[in-house]
Amino acid sequence: MCGICGIINFNGKPVHEAPIRKMMEVQKHRGPDDDGVFLEDNVGLGFVRLSILDLSPAGHQPMFSSDNRYVMVFNGEIYNYIELRDELRNKGHVFRSGTDTEVILVAYMEWGEDCLDRLNGMWAFVIYDKREKKVFASRDRFGIKPLYYYLDDNTFIFSSEITPILKIKPELRQTNESIIFDFLLTNRTNHTDNTFFKEIFKLQHGSKILLKLQPKSISIKSWYSLSGCQTCGYTSSLQFRDDFKTAVNLQLRSDVPVGLSLSGGVDSSSIGATISKLIGRSDIHSFSAVYGKGDAGDETEFIHEFNGYIDNIHFTHPTIDSFISDMNLFITALEEPVPNTSEYAEIKVMELAQKHCTVILNGQGADEYMAGYHYLIGFYLKHRFNEMKWGELLNDVYRYYKIHKTFYPFTTAAFYMLPAWIKKSVLYRKNTFISNDFYNEFSKNKDNIIIEKLYSSKTLRESFINHFEYKFEHNLLWADKSGMRFSLETRFPFLDHNIIEKTINTCTELIYSKGNTKVILREAMKNILPEKVRNRTDKVGFQTPEDAWFRDIKFRNFFDELFSSSSFRSRHYFDFSEIQKLFKQHQAGSNYGHILWKIIHLELWMIEFID
Repeated sequence: MCGICGIINFNGKPVHEAPIRKMMEVQKHRGPDDDGVFLEDNVGLGFVRLSILDLSPAGHQPMFSSDNRYVMVFNGEIYNYIELRDELRNKGHVFRSGTDTEVILVAYMEWGEDCLDRLNGMWAFVIYDKREKKVFASRDRFGIKPLYYYLDDNTFIFSSEITPILKIKPELRQTNESIIFDFLLTNRTNHTDNTFFKEIFKLQHGSKILLKLQPKSISIKSWYSLSGCQTCGYTSSLQFRDDFKTAVNLQLRSDVPVGLSLSGGVDSSSIGATISKLIGRSDIHSFSAVYGKGDAGDETEFIHEFNGYIDNIHFTHPTIDSFISDMNLFITALEEPVPNTSEYAEIKVMELAQKHCTVILNGQGADEYMAGYHYLIGFYLKHRFNEMKWGELLNDVYRYYKIHKTFYPFTTAAFYMLPAWIKKSVLYRKNTFISNDFYNEFSKNKDNIIIEKLYSSKTLRESFINHFEYKFEHNLLWADKSGMRFSLETRFPFLDHNIIEKTINTCTELIYSKGNTKVILREAMKNILPEKVRNRTDKVGFQTPEDAWFRDIKFRNFFDELFSSSSFRSRHYFDFSEIQKLFKQHQAGSNYGHILWKIIHLELWMIEFID
């Protein structure tokens, strides 16, 4: 787990060390253990290392191939590196280190770009072929590890974070208005290759870049598509359990201490129970954010179910005071606006975990392909409606409401069946703080991926695929940045591609049945997970009591000062009278904290990164 960066000049001008060092310096938190620079004519690569596997100098990067032809910088982990190394040794290759970095490099020498299909892990890497004068870059299947870039006629600049690019190209501090519109209207970020910065882009998950320097050519393509996977699905929960145990075991591979981010929900708890009961280890540390009994987001009673499972359970207690104090850290660490404050809880968990481990396992990902969110059931109900299976539809409605006591899946199903232009109108009515002029300017765009693709999924399975394609990546990038700010590597056992590919091709009844979600996971965890946790039907996750926080006098004063500032009043995104209404209604007891935070974060981001 590291930070990588580089500059390639197409005009033949040499790359100097100073700008590479500047880019490395501002992401040193990603790799405090070592660093390195490669310079050759018009190519420069930089690297900062967080040592995870083979802590010796043999893991130094940039890393060269044995014949000195290839040089590589790599951020991430390849969990099946031992198996790949054995396979490559059988082909005659000799290894000089115990790193997964060298395994990728040798795999590329042996199989070329096809090596990507063999990797099980998370990564963003760049390989420079000194002989052919070409650069190959790749990101993992689901976008766990980031790779940002700037490209013009003369230069290609890349980095693990956005800030290093801004460090050497401050003129790129320009807003991407269409992404701001999507964020305000749909709460979504990272759904395309665009960022909040007009000319800085993100290599999409499951994508690759091939740059040829002589003569110049650039190709950006997708190398992986979840929709194209035809793997046979699971036929029993025991099959799922075996694969999940394997995935957790692989992701425990490390030469440094490993911990667990434990929310108290089914997903992260399943990781903890698998480590304890199936793998037989209780020596890891777990880390949880808690507040107080009755407070929104507090999971203390469920976390205590792990007494006896895990020897070292740690708690952090985010408060309104700590949030205000950490506001600048929060804004700068994430680099782009986020639609709620749940990421602050994750940041505090990472801050605590840093004292005990270097690798932390995270439960994200299961909801996206096992119907863990209420609104996903809306796609299932939409499909039932379109099939005109009225009896089954009414039965599903009854059973879901009986268990979950919410009509949300039914209202979302109705929303999903609306034409795209009406969907936009409905969203606008829910976000009246957006100014009419700003809405009218960008609502005319017909290629809104969130509305046209994600909200238009025809079946539950298609919604899973579209979530990985257009929605889920932002969670992974936020987790990466939150962890790396404290020099922590975050791993995701539920994102083992073998499990995801099989699960999305599993019959619906093993995923969602009789009002119950995550059926296959709950069955797999029987007699392993505490029953109080296994049978949970509520969905909490890493939340904060933001609604209560935003009624506190400290935040009210903060809001008043921000909303009355000349910079805020100069923004053309907002209808200020509507914001004042929302603010007053929130103080009176209506919960609009998520909307208020969206507005606040955008303004604070503008001040920090643009103004």
